[in-house]
Amino acid sequence: MTPDEGPFASTYNRYPGVATALVGAVVFDGAGSRIDNGTVLFRDGEVVAVGGSDLSTDGYQVIDARGKFVTPGIIDIHSHLGDYPSPSVDAHSDGNEATSPTTPEVWAEHSVWPQDPGFSRALANGGVTSLQILPGSANLMGGRSVTLKNVPARTVQGMKFPNAPYGFKMACGENAKRVYGNRGRMPSTRMGNFAVNRQTWLDAIDYANNEDRDRDLAKETLVGVLDGEILVHNHCYRADEMALVMDMAREMGYRVSAFHHAVEAYKIGDLLSENDVCSAIWADWYGFTMEAYDGIVENAALLQQAGACVVIHSDSQDEIQRLNQEVAKAQAAGRRMGMDLPDEQVIGWITLNPARAMGIDAMTGSLEPGKMADVVLWNGDPLSVYSRPEQVWIDGALLYDANDPRRRPVSDFELGQPGEGDVK
Repeated sequence: MTPDEGPFASTYNRYPGVATALVGAVVFDGAGSRIDNGTVLFRDGEVVAVGGSDLSTDGYQVIDARGKFVTPGIIDIHSHLGDYPSPSVDAHSDGNEATSPTTPEVWAEHSVWPQDPGFSRALANGGVTSLQILPGSANLMGGRSVTLKNVPARTVQGMKFPNAPYGFKMACGENAKRVYGNRGRMPSTRMGNFAVNRQTWLDAIDYANNEDRDRDLAKETLVGVLDGEILVHNHCYRADEMALVMDMAREMGYRVSAFHHAVEAYKIGDLLSENDVCSAIWADWYGFTMEAYDGIVENAALLQQAGACVVIHSDSQDEIQRLNQEVAKAQAAGRRMGMDLPDEQVIGWITLNPARAMGIDAMTGSLEPGKMADVVLWNGDPLSVYSRPEQVWIDGALLYDANDPRRRPVSDFELGQPGEGDVK
């Protein structure tokens, strides 16, 4: 069941746009190519063509992008905007149903507050056009995630990315054993984590094989994972645990789409590559728990060298506004080791690679004809700390323009960004 089906179906409708040609920019297409003095054409919500200065712009509104850069829209694979919205108060803490070690029955979208000012900040400051909202990581099985288009809407259904598969949040390591062990119940150890997980999967397999059954919301989600319709996103830090999780996935008949945080992924890059599992990581967060102690800033570069899928994620209302800078930090760490990490390659860490791990790469994540016109025009090199989005299009609609106060979306609950609130 996709977000376009079922009781909470997507009602997303793209905003109106005009046929647009971005001319003269350096273009990073998200798939590893760079075009100098490039041209990007899009209309009717889709990319029409990407190429050089010889592309015809007849019938398009032409934007002179000389001296600027164009990328696909930025995608954050790990966000809690909306279910841990701003202001950060107890009344808004809706991301963790921390009442049982396994809660596959809960859906993150039922906590998302569309008016979270974090959405418009991510759009304006970070060029974020799509994002996955996950439950928190207190539980071994935290529930379903939802993928959103970063557009203003009154309801979460109005933001749901059309035809995007659901995700399923899992977690291993310290979180669940701390939360539930402190309550004197299982799991209180890492071996307890795996025992609870395996028994829950076995129960789901029995449910899937039983035609005479009552409806069970938790097991419906797990069966969706077993059928390959729902993608697993697993919070995991230590390399040894990631290897164990992949073994468990093989035993139970599902696959992990991405390990999130994955600070030790560099130790098993070959295994991750062989199993086609992405690592969604920070550039340089480490040491805040024992399981994060062995994180290194070269993580992304070493994974890339091993042929594994690299994604830079935020897990933060602040870092989502500067994922481009996080990529640049990870790239610089690799280059200090002597690795060749071209700019056009690492842009994929926040465009095509997260789209792939979220199951939406056929629709977005790169500038290719027929894909959604999710496009960012940067006022300079996006891998520079001095650059920021100048204009952002989602499905070909101009939803942010730094030079036009009327194109600066603001939540009803915006807390006073400089320059906002002055539109007459």
